Amino acid sequence: MSVFGLVHDRYVHPRRTNVLSAHLAELLPREATVLDIGAGDGLITKKLQDRRPDLTLTALEVLLRPAPHVHVELFDGTHLPQEDDSFDAAMLVDVLHHAPEPLELLAEARRVARDTIVIKDEIATGLLADRTLHLMERLANTRHGISIPATFWARDDWDAAFARLNLHVEEWRGRLGLYPVPANLFFERRFHFVARLRV
Repeated sequence: MSVFGLVHDRYVHPRRTNVLSAHLAELLPREATVLDIGAGDGLITKKLQDRRPDLTLTALEVLLRPAPHVHVELFDGTHLPQEDDSFDAAMLVDVLHHAPEPLELLAEARRVARDTIVIKDEIATGLLADRTLHLMERLANTRHGISIPATFWARDDWDAAFARLNLHVEEWRGRLGLYPVPANLFFERRFHFVARLRV
């Protein structure tokens, strides 16, 4: 494992999963069935379940990681195997910018979620945003075999996608506090958001 991989696994990943599970716990509805689309190693799913035992979580992923923290079901990355309106909510945490067809996958999330979609993703804003985001993705994900098509949307692109799918932004959070000092100066900036959308 590279030095960066070791630092990421010991310092960045634990903080990131703690911070994100806290945001998700605040944004998801009570007593909800939730489809976690693109759950990765399942650590965020597990931490969310620990914070919110009232939730019933189902995890999907394209690539099955060794020893995931929760049971993970495989899917093709575009089409969800679930029926229409089969969950109260869906969540996509750093998934859409990896998807070959992000709008199609978001439409699938809308199809299966009756009430709420929660998204954590990245937003291309500021100087050298695309290059910085692509570097971040390569450092964090290449060793896991995750594709990086570099589909980084600006805020206008996100708003247009939501409008096209008739999704209404109920809450938008930026500056999430994902990275420790001094990494936050380079990797945090205004790149990250969590949004709760009403279907």
